[in-house]
Amino acid sequence: MDDPLPTKRQRRAEAARRRALSPVRILLMVLCLPLTVALISFNMFVRLSDYGRDEAMVHLIALAGCDASRAVGFGTFYEGYAGYHPRNDPDGDGVACGPDVAQRQTAPSPSTTTPRETTANQRSLGNAKFIKP
Repeated sequence: MDDPLPTKRQRRAEAARRRALSPVRILLMVLCLPLTVALISFNMFVRLSDYGRDEAMVHLIALAGCDASRAVGFGTFYEGYAGYHPRNDPDGDGVACGPDVAQRQTAPSPSTTTPRETTANQRSLGNAKFIKP
């Protein structure tokens, strides 16, 4: 006996099943998973933080480091307030990302070779030095 033609409802259900299981849709969902997890984690941090919403965002940005907080426009952070992290306070005085830390990080290191030797025998790119063979 021949199978009867599928009904309109069965055709719609089959089309919906094909769309739901399409490889493109599954790939898109897998690629969006890290972003979804990051947004949920950020939201939970802001909601469960001891600080208010704005202060919690400052605290999270300062966690990335002093350079990141300066790039956003924040400055010095004091112990007990939002933005203070002990890892950003190298001397342990209760002041993180202070102006003295910025000067120490950007101060040029003394060179043992003369400028003529440096340009003649090697060249540098950032912190890497390449010696001519």
